[in-house]
Amino acid sequence: MRRALVCAAAVPAVLITAACSSDSGDSKPKSDGTSASKPAGDSASPSASSSPTPAPAAYKTLPNACKALSSKTLGDMVPKAGKSGKKGGSDDPSSRASCSWSSLSNNGVKGSQFRWLNVSLLRFDSDAARGSGNTQAHTYFTNQVKDARSVGGAKNTKVVPVSGTGDEATSVRYDLSKKEGLFKQETLVARVENVVVTLDYNGAGLAGDKTPDADGLAKSAEKALKEAVSSVSSANSAGGSGSSSADPSTKPTGSPSSSASAKKS
Repeated sequence: MRRALVCAAAVPAVLITAACSSDSGDSKPKSDGTSASKPAGDSASPSASSSPTPAPAAYKTLPNACKALSSKTLGDMVPKAGKSGKKGGSDDPSSRASCSWSSLSNNGVKGSQFRWLNVSLLRFDSDAARGSGNTQAHTYFTNQVKDARSVGGAKNTKVVPVSGTGDEATSVRYDLSKKEGLFKQETLVARVENVVVTLDYNGAGLAGDKTPDADGLAKSAEKALKEAVSSVSSANSAGGSGSSSADPSTKPTGSPSSSASAKKS
């Protein structure tokens, strides 16, 4: 099973100023012994240019990933997981957070049903060198979807947009055969302003139990994704905008900021 861990950090804006040197005119002595120089209006006037500073990122913090989903949603998706999930070891409320849950329901001689759920959040700050937090988040969103589509051994891959969730959201569904059985995988990625939410959910029927219904898993995963996205706005309701508006410049500009990284294990 695949698990996603992500991280990001803020890099302060840097202003770069360039000045033009003035014309160096030669002073020639006049016949009366005084010195003649070029009129002040003829010298090159200084000019300055600087990299534009993007607007501050909308969201300044992240929610507790282990509390991003309601108890009812967790009970439906991972019924044997208990009340608390496993918090990511590298969590930082300002930039990254993750939590995972696993569930194994024993159905006796029929076998058992396995479920695994992981929620990861990554926040980007605006930076003069790399662009706005929204632009960086869009780039990361695109890469997350690309990674989900290219998992080794995946079969019957299906990619569909998810409506009504953040500024952009995509679902990637596929089958993955393992020695334990056939796993149905749902990876959903959403961007809300400068935050990217990645939700992984998979299930399998083990020891002879039936394979879970892919449509049922997808429906549950989409509901959970909406809750996780809403939790971002709620966590920022006091100090952040709490709104969801797309950045006018959302073309990929490269990888996240120099101190940001994304790893999968």
